[in-house]
Amino acid sequence: MNRAHLNKLFTVLLAGVLAGLALAAAALPAALVFGLGFKNLMPYAALPESLKTPQPAQRSNLYASDGRTLITSFYVEDRVDVPVGEVAPVMRQAIVAAEDVRFYQHHGVDVRGVARAFTANRRDGTRQGASTLTMQYVRNALAGDPRLTEEQRARATEITVGRKIREMRYALALERRISKDEILGRYLNIAYFGAGAYGIAAASKRYFSTTPAKLTMAQSALLAGLVRSPDTDDPINGDADSALGRRAYVLDRMVETGQVAEADAARAKAEQLNLKPSATPNDCTAVPAAHSDWGFFCDWFTQWWNAQPAFGKTADERQRTLRRGGWSIVSSLDADVQAKATEQVLRIYPNTNQRAAPTAVVQPGTGRVLAMAVNRNYSVAPNTDARQNYPNTVNQLVAGGAGIEGYQAGSTFKLFALLAALESGLPLATDFDAQSVFVTDYPIDGGPASCGGYWCPENANPSWMNGRRTMWSAFGRSVNTYFAWLTERVGADRVVEMAERLGIVFRSPDDAKLAREGAKNWGAFTLGVSATTPLDLANAYATVAAEGTWCRPTPVASITDPSGRKIAAGNPDCRQVLDTEVARAAADAARCPVGDQSMYRRCDGGTAEDLAPGLHRPLAGKTGSSDRNATETVVAFTPQLSVATIAANPDNPQDAVGGGVQVRQIDAVGRLLAYALRNQPALDFVPPSQTVAFERTSPRTGD
Repeated sequence: MNRAHLNKLFTVLLAGVLAGLALAAAALPAALVFGLGFKNLMPYAALPESLKTPQPAQRSNLYASDGRTLITSFYVEDRVDVPVGEVAPVMRQAIVAAEDVRFYQHHGVDVRGVARAFTANRRDGTRQGASTLTMQYVRNALAGDPRLTEEQRARATEITVGRKIREMRYALALERRISKDEILGRYLNIAYFGAGAYGIAAASKRYFSTTPAKLTMAQSALLAGLVRSPDTDDPINGDADSALGRRAYVLDRMVETGQVAEADAARAKAEQLNLKPSATPNDCTAVPAAHSDWGFFCDWFTQWWNAQPAFGKTADERQRTLRRGGWSIVSSLDADVQAKATEQVLRIYPNTNQRAAPTAVVQPGTGRVLAMAVNRNYSVAPNTDARQNYPNTVNQLVAGGAGIEGYQAGSTFKLFALLAALESGLPLATDFDAQSVFVTDYPIDGGPASCGGYWCPENANPSWMNGRRTMWSAFGRSVNTYFAWLTERVGADRVVEMAERLGIVFRSPDDAKLAREGAKNWGAFTLGVSATTPLDLANAYATVAAEGTWCRPTPVASITDPSGRKIAAGNPDCRQVLDTEVARAAADAARCPVGDQSMYRRCDGGTAEDLAPGLHRPLAGKTGSSDRNATETVVAFTPQLSVATIAANPDNPQDAVGGGVQVRQIDAVGRLLAYALRNQPALDFVPPSQTVAFERTSPRTGD
């Protein structure tokens, strides 16, 4: 470009600055003009990353496991990008007519527009702008880039000469780099259309419940007209008459530029607004009203996301990543299994009952959580009594956290003593003459389970539990004194360590302190005195179902970024934590409590004997009752699924649920498993070897 052309461009750019800033009274002082420096008015500039690889904030969508059922969305700006080719041609024409009729003729800065605005501003004292569509895009892209600081984003919209010149230079450079259609597509995806809708996809849905590809002429003209004053012209929350006036203006411009026929425009003008508003849900409290039970899963998903280093260094940064990143997240939630779980939980307790039955369903071998149900509505709506947390609550009753420590799960913790004993080399056939009371060597400070200062548990039903027992029969009949003796043999600290290895989290500070400092003397741990959650418990038993493979519980099946690339954070996180033979032996013993039969036919009684026969497939599990039946627990698993439910009063541990509720829990678990496994084959457990079943072996450890 020669010097004459540069001088001419200098004049044009300066006029653009004046027009854009509405400095209509007079030209800039000469000292300012020359003080800007010639190099600052060079026509092209190196583009920042915000314009090379734009990353406008986009909403992230969380779907059920089918990849189609939307659970909710997360966003600070309701936006999802679409290719320009998926936008109706009439919409593209409308936005050009409304914002920049010479868009396809200029090179980023419209000389004619600048001159016209400059003349009008000087003559009439008006505030006529001259920003091209490309310049508007530059401004929006810089102002909305989540990678920039708040100060950097604010500079993109400040009313200064420097900003206007920078905008022009970037616009000129951008048009040398990418096509007009790509610029138009970027603009349509970033523009604000009012009513919380950012980008054409969100706007199409917000105003008309449609997609950009299906927009009509009248709809396109209305949306294009909103960009100038999206808040005041918004026909949903603002001025509908003003919106119609802007629509008519855009249609007239489309006729003037020859994009549409006058008769077609007239018909579009005559149409009513015909709005069909639909709001995009935002966050977990916005799950569909008919599926308020999904909220507890969604809430746990956000806990999980906030703990993933892949999405940022801090929880706040990870939340920003979620709400701006445009992720497509296919969750592990099976909507059908979730519905059945909720139905069965409500058979245990209605949602008006202060007692709760939180329930979790986990897939062994992947850790994917298929359902999280509780007899509560996930809602911030007030309850009739402000002191109550039912039927509405956002407390995480299924997975714990945020102040929810969990519930005692009673004899289900005997699994950890069983595993520790098997791992130490004791076989399933290890026998002991269990009496009504067993005095251990574990010191205890008083209480009904104290005999001379030592822990001495007793059997709940001596006539049925006492006598010579093996791991099979003791686990089946839930013989307390057998497992107290077994724990003493292998060491209470090994039992505690086993529970932690299988994912039991000590959320109670007192439990955590005992596990850290007093595990060697924590004999009562075997009987489930530590608080846990249905999710932790279901996943621990799923580890046995998966022959010793522990998987971190996960709410996701896949995570895809806006470019369509799947990321590793969505993959199962699994590792072998038990010797396969140890896990198989534990599963064999766990068939006894639920009315199934072990491979060596050593089961002779169980606490939930009706469960397996009603399911008609191999089944294992355990029941548990805490002291004085304060809580009741049922866990059951097949090689494909693991379910745990705990009945408790989450707000008042002194309110004992009573033993009678366990019958309803057993029935609910059976119905849930039958439904969830209805289309799956009846897989059997692999039998343990005769060595681990009957012979003393060398200690076995996890890989």
